[in-house]
Amino acid sequence: MEDLLLQVKDLKTYFYTDDGVVKAVDGVDFKIKKGETLGMVGESGCGKSVTALSVLRLIQEPPGKIVSGEIWFKGEELLRKIPEEMRKIRGNDISMIFQEPMTSLNPVYTIGEQISEAIILHQKLDKEKALKKTV
Repeated sequence: MEDLLLQVKDLKTYFYTDDGVVKAVDGVDFKIKKGETLGMVGESGCGKSVTALSVLRLIQEPPGKIVSGEIWFKGEELLRKIPEEMRKIRGNDISMIFQEPMTSLNPVYTIGEQISEAIILHQKLDKEKALKKTV
């Protein structure tokens, strides 16, 4: 049996504008098993960030909307989760470092310190245990 952590099936996320519908993500599929790493590569505007934001259910409605597909994490369908359940998953189980480098990461602190901060806040671990889990 495969140790499936995340599976995205036929994900479609669209944005509704005055000029029409922008199909930012249109049929994305991927699987990640425990211990694997996935890199999404593509030109600017191809849907990498929208895919990640969709997995985290952080698409602002309106103008965006996840119109169809499935997002399975640890055997649970994330698109069926209520906002409170998603808040518990975000930062605790799934996290994202956003693209804007000036606001995402602070050059004064190590990457490990910054990532462990989310673990301290969400999992109530002390700094030493959180850093060990991070690095």
